[in-house]
Amino acid sequence: MKVLVTGGAGYIGSITSHELAKSGHEVAVYDSLVHGHEWAVQGLELIVGETQDKDFLLKILKERQIEAVIHFAAFIEVAESMRDPYQYFQNNVYGTLQLLAAMREVGVNKFIFSSSAGVYGNPQRLPIKEDDNKEPTNPYGETKVMVEKILSWFEKIHQVHSISLRYFNAAGATLDGKLGEAHDPESHLIPNLLKAALTDKPVTIFGNDYPTLDGTCVRDYIHVLDLAKAHIMALAALNKTPKSTVYNVGTGKGYSNKQVLAMIEKVIGKPLKANYASRRPGDAAELVADSAKLQTELGWRPQYSDLETIVKTAFSWHKQSYEWR
Repeated sequence: MKVLVTGGAGYIGSITSHELAKSGHEVAVYDSLVHGHEWAVQGLELIVGETQDKDFLLKILKERQIEAVIHFAAFIEVAESMRDPYQYFQNNVYGTLQLLAAMREVGVNKFIFSSSAGVYGNPQRLPIKEDDNKEPTNPYGETKVMVEKILSWFEKIHQVHSISLRYFNAAGATLDGKLGEAHDPESHLIPNLLKAALTDKPVTIFGNDYPTLDGTCVRDYIHVLDLAKAHIMALAALNKTPKSTVYNVGTGKGYSNKQVLAMIEKVIGKPLKANYASRRPGDAAELVADSAKLQTELGWRPQYSDLETIVKTAFSWHKQSYEWR
């Protein structure tokens, strides 16, 4: 299938793009390179463009004869969304609208959406099921809810079929350590802890007064390769049965920030200097997925998402990347 991957030069997008190509799809990466990296998509076609540029998207969709779109292009920092909600709604919602409008005009009707556990906010029960309340605690999560609602109407009115994947905390790197997280600034826990280990600097953990087992946030970590596999399986399912739905992508097991810190210390073989600061605005206390629907309907199983494998692959990536950055 000819697939356009928006945001395909970012962390999850680039790894998914390479895995798509390995599985036989013809991949075109579409990225503004504001947060993506050209080096991450070497060997694949890269088209530099904005999702808000409908005319250019129309041109690309027509020229490449695109059959499906996997949409990663979004701003993702929770704290930044609390400071500047405008740019999040403009990029994440308006940009998606322009993409969907272009797709509708050229007749592309298969859409895989990179959603988020952020749609749930502070959950009323754990693990979280797909039909639980959507009460995001930050503008980032709200943009994901809004796009999911837009997609439901685009299916009813325009027959644009979609699968939204609400994934939890993507982490880890490719098994050869050649592709991994490279955000600037970096807001995710595991890469920040590993950077601290490599530079012998203290690291800040936000919040140690949450109502959790040890006072720190609890998250469900999903290895990026398992996440890429979920996108590929969702695309195949949508191609076979054009029916919109949503899936959680997670392991069903949560780890606290302190537990992640302990695992990193085990893997690298030395203690880290950790300082605790006040909570970040918009952060939920605990997010753990119930992914039974994805496992039952698509046969997906996490293969690399134990915490030790996540940390080991991430550490391999960060060691290599620090050699040339």
